[in-house]
Amino acid sequence: MELNITDLKPSYCTIKDFIFQSKEKLDEMEMEYFIAGKPQRDGNGKITNGLLFLHGWSGDYSSFKRFLDFTRPGEPFDADKYFIVSITSMGSPGSSAPSTSGIGNDFPKYTIGDMVKAQYRVITEYLDIEHLKGVIGTSMGGFQSLEWGVSYPDFMDFLIHLVTGPAVMGRNQGIFQFSNDLIEDHPDYMDGKYQINPHDAVLNVSKFMFLFIFTIPYYHEAFPNKETFNQAFSGDDEEMDARDVVWRNNACLSFDIREELHKIDAKSLIIGIDGDEYFPPEIEAIPLSNAIKNSELFVYKSSLGHLGINEIEKMRDVLVDFIGD
Repeated sequence: MELNITDLKPSYCTIKDFIFQSKEKLDEMEMEYFIAGKPQRDGNGKITNGLLFLHGWSGDYSSFKRFLDFTRPGEPFDADKYFIVSITSMGSPGSSAPSTSGIGNDFPKYTIGDMVKAQYRVITEYLDIEHLKGVIGTSMGGFQSLEWGVSYPDFMDFLIHLVTGPAVMGRNQGIFQFSNDLIEDHPDYMDGKYQINPHDAVLNVSKFMFLFIFTIPYYHEAFPNKETFNQAFSGDDEEMDARDVVWRNNACLSFDIREELHKIDAKSLIIGIDGDEYFPPEIEAIPLSNAIKNSELFVYKSSLGHLGINEIEKMRDVLVDFIGD
């Protein structure tokens, strides 16, 4: 079986009585997810071959599309071998978020741990999975895959953490904080009580974060004149919601599991990119691999920087070897 982009169709479920780490509660929380592949079941009807994919900061369930070529027979995420699940994280539109819940500013402040707890409930309560073959997370999704390993260490056979780290520190901390400042200091934000989304603020966040996506030489190569750069720099066509951005950024800012990495039991593969401005391997992937027992490290070079994650052919062989161990 080979999946294609038309197979990326979402399903929805509602989690009841969700309690956040802050002790706040939502009576109902909607979660969006995508499933594909062939489920294998044990004698109790529980799926035994689940692969969970977790997306990055600006993504959703459909972010799995970058790995569609890996779902062919013999490829790392062979859809004939695995039952693939990709969940839109709490706080990202599609799943419950300030912008989609109908309660706006009253949506509880959440953490990476809350995101993972919600995913765990989808997996166990709605998909009949009591144990996963693996969890794969990219960027912010890597925060979540690490949290999965810490919070549910016996729940999976392996973990793959791509272009990520165990805490938001240094310049990444500044990027998230300044992005929030751009929104919260805007007069139309009104302490989160706005009725109309502060367009200028979220546009400036998009433009600011764009400056760290690629390697510095790539900006010169891809945008050889001011006109082409300005076109790319003008921001995303799809406007983000200001509260969604602030809530998600705060979840990332509170993330720090450096002292808990010893709890991870599943074998782990850490993948970094030489050229990644957000997660330089010497600061993130290499120390992370040193801190996690039973881990492997793979680093490759990409002029695309953080978006080098799209060059999946560079990681194919190491994924095949790691998952096949």
